Amino acid sequence: MKEFALLFRRNITSAEAQPSPELLQTYLAQWSTWISKLASQDVLAPGGNHFSPEGRVLRSNQQITEGPYTAQQQSVDGYLLVHAQDLEAAVALAGECPLLQGENTSVEVREIAEPGKL
Repeated sequence: MKEFALLFRRNITSAEAQPSPELLQTYLAQWSTWISKLASQDVLAPGGNHFSPEGRVLRSNQQITEGPYTAQQQSVDGYLLVHAQDLEAAVALAGECPLLQGENTSVEVREIAEPGKL
């Protein structure tokens, strides 16, 4: 089995893009169901979390930008680590993520490279 990171992206910087408290409860219930399913399939790897919407981006020449990196109104909101046979199997796991029901959201699937093998 290989290890993959699922990177969750959504608009975390715009107040109007945030779900209402009621909708957030629905999303959290769907998330919990999905995580339980992954756990029951024994594919969850240790690690993963949500990120705060605050941060800074450091670039060469001592450039520092306030806030998280965003592209196309998306920023990484968190990540999860899973075990899968190959990229296609990891994509299938990610394809059931309830985050994908929202607008302007995405899940990026990346294999964790073995140390020294980039």
